Amino acid sequence: MALILALDQGTTSSRAILFSDDGKIVGVEQKEFKQHYPQPGWVEHDPEEIWASQLEVTEAVLASNGVQAADIAALGITNQRETIVVWDRKTGAPIHPAIVWQDRRTAKVCQELKDAGREALVKKKTGLVLDPYFSGTKIAWILDKVPGARERAVQGELACGTIDAWLIWNLTGGKLHITDVSNASRTLLMNIHTGKWDDELLECFRVPSALLPEIRPSSEVYGEVSSSDKLKGIKIGGIAGDQQSALFGQACYVPGSVKNTYGTGCFMLMNTGPEAVTSEHNLLTTVAWQVGDQLEYALEGSVFTGGAVVSWLRDGLGIIKSSSEVEALANSVKDNGGVFVVPAFAGLGAPHWDPYARGTIVGITGGTTAAHIARAAVESIAFQVADLVGAMQSDSGVELGELRVDGGASVNAHLLQFQADLLQISVVRPVVTESTALGAAYLAGLAAGVWKDCETIANQWAVDVRFEPQISAEQSSALRSRWKQAVDRSMNWES
Repeated sequence: MALILALDQGTTSSRAILFSDDGKIVGVEQKEFKQHYPQPGWVEHDPEEIWASQLEVTEAVLASNGVQAADIAALGITNQRETIVVWDRKTGAPIHPAIVWQDRRTAKVCQELKDAGREALVKKKTGLVLDPYFSGTKIAWILDKVPGARERAVQGELACGTIDAWLIWNLTGGKLHITDVSNASRTLLMNIHTGKWDDELLECFRVPSALLPEIRPSSEVYGEVSSSDKLKGIKIGGIAGDQQSALFGQACYVPGSVKNTYGTGCFMLMNTGPEAVTSEHNLLTTVAWQVGDQLEYALEGSVFTGGAVVSWLRDGLGIIKSSSEVEALANSVKDNGGVFVVPAFAGLGAPHWDPYARGTIVGITGGTTAAHIARAAVESIAFQVADLVGAMQSDSGVELGELRVDGGASVNAHLLQFQADLLQISVVRPVVTESTALGAAYLAGLAAGVWKDCETIANQWAVDVRFEPQISAEQSSALRSRWKQAVDRSMNWES
């Protein structure tokens, strides 16, 4: 039995998962790290804490399962995307906290670029929209704000990258400064049609090329771990941004197949094969992965606040003590009592792209209870995902037959049933819901020869539960119409 190690570096925790060659989980270790909010709308992480927590759980999962480095066929990395780190090439020390994908500090810069007429160029070359969500404006902000950083970057003294690049730099003791095409496609700096950094985009976002990592395929033996005695010699064989990795882990290899991950945010991707489909409904065109010489693409819709709304019920409102309590509380009432929660805590993502939207609760009456608000909050996740499905079907011309789901909130049966009701299609949860980590393991295992091809992997995918619609299409339409009214009231609040 071959063992494959997946490093899953997420927004709120670092995890390491050990998989066997039949795609089953052998062991898991996880450690949360601190979220920093220096100003409203700003979100930062400590890059050193990310690295330390990832190294700790990776070494721990081997130790707790009695596994040695020599037993690991390959290691794959998947990571929170768009979060950016800039560090000193000589010392390896970050020059500023990591700016997280949720951060909105560059909203005005994005608006200035739109006003300057740069949006069409950006969309044509990157498939993305001008939004502070992506990495390019974050990098420029650090170079502008840290004294001397821009000059040092031009001189080649600094390095930058998304979290995958930061981890690989540390795993290899600074020998490798690389990223893969899926992560590079989220920076606003890579031309998705060529798979290379683009000089015109670098000039637009004022990012020196000397700062950037080398772009590599998503499945390839890049090198070996050298910085940890306990991990030394393990081959690094796969890299993918978390959502592309989940698409790969869900075995969505056929164009038209779709998955949705219910994590801190919600992220839906549709495989479009070798064709980069241009969205007419504010979705993103992104690189899915590169295995061998072939670039594969996806349409993506991003919801900024998905499962995080449950954390807000716990930490912000205090109406639950743990996230696991939310399903029972939501089910204690027969419906939402006319209450709708729009969790635009960090603006709205696709298909609205309004960085100035803010969270809203509408429909409150004297009879509204904490249970109604909890139910409306959970249902807001499904409503946002339904908006993505509608846009995706319109762009692709493909009517979905089913939606494959994963992520932490996919354990919530009420949420998945409501999702099926809204979409009027099957919602399918697989046996292994750790699709993000599994995708990284599959990419690494392919590079190391553990699996022969994607067809072999697809044969391992298995259904746990299939949720079918239990309300009529008319009822679904009425709910979604009411939701749209609530969304309209949340938009453009801060401008």
